[in-house]
Amino acid sequence: MTTTTHDEQLMIWLEGIAQQDANALRQLYDATSRKLFAIAMRVVGNVEHAEDVLQESFLTIWRVAGDYRAPLSPPMVWLGVIVRSRGLDFLRRRASERALAGQPIDDMLAETLPDDGDTPMQLQEASEQAWALHECLRQIEPKQRQVVTMAYYRDLSHSELAEQLKLPLGTVKSWMRRSLEQLRICMNRFA
Repeated sequence: MTTTTHDEQLMIWLEGIAQQDANALRQLYDATSRKLFAIAMRVVGNVEHAEDVLQESFLTIWRVAGDYRAPLSPPMVWLGVIVRSRGLDFLRRRASERALAGQPIDDMLAETLPDDGDTPMQLQEASEQAWALHECLRQIEPKQRQVVTMAYYRDLSHSELAEQLKLPLGTVKSWMRRSLEQLRICMNRFA
C-alpha cells in the first residue's frame, strides 16, 4: 500500500470513528498500533506504561476524531502527536505522584498534626479556657455578643461594625467596652 493510499485509508477510518463507528476504530488500531506503541515506548520507556498510554490515546482518538483536519497534517502524524501528548501527560502525573509520595512523613504530619509543644496538660488547659470563654460569652446580651464575636472573627473595626450592623458608632464602642469588661471579670472567676 502506497503512502497516499495508506493516508487515505487512515482518513476514512478517522471519519468513521468521528461517527462513532467501533469497527473503524478496530481497523485503525490494527493498522497503526505497532507504530504508535513504539512512540509511546520512546516517551515513557516502559512496556506496561506504554500500553497504558496507547490505550488512553485510542480513547482520546475515539473522542476527538472529528477534530482531525487533513490539510493540517497527515493522519499518522496527527495520531503520533496524540500518543506523544498522552505519554507526556502520563509522565507529568507520575512525577507529581512521586513528588507527593517522596515528601518526608515528618513534613506531611507537621502540616496536619498539632505542634509537639502542646502537652496533654496544655491541651486540657486550652480546652478549659475555651469552655470558660463560651460560658462567659453566654452571659453577655445577644446584640453585644454579636458585636464582640464579629469584631474577633471577622477582624472588623468599630466603624465597620457600626456600618454592617446599622448601629451608631458610639453604641458599638460602648457595647464593645462593656462586653470586654464583662468578659474580663467573668474569665477572672474561672482563672
